[in-house]
Amino acid sequence: VQLQASGGGLVQAGGFLRLSCGVSRIIFSAYDMAWYRQAPGKERELVASITSGGGTTYENSVKGRFIISRSNAEDAVYLQMNSLKPEDTAVYYCSTVERGRRRWGQGTQVTVSS
Repeated sequence: VQLQASGGGLVQAGGFLRLSCGVSRIIFSAYDMAWYRQAPGKERELVASITSGGGTTYENSVKGRFIISRSNAEDAVYLQMNSLKPEDTAVYYCSTVERGRRRWGQGTQVTVSS
């Protein structure tokens, strides 16, 4: 599988960003997808996930602010991030489990200034 994330950047607190992740070399529609993030000095954490059927889950701190979605026509997963806070600053990774192993994209940096 190949995972290519994009859409990160520098934004002021209260702003928004939309992350995209293009996925190739798998039958995308059959796979659950997820976004993780890793802040400096912290462990990587699950932000949001979406099943192949479209069911979603969110980490508590992003509930009501972030929306994960997918397009099976475009083989892509998205993360709409609203009302961004400085504590959302991290490298964001899209991910899936393929052949029993968690796979990672290259990550995209999100920086939220106060």
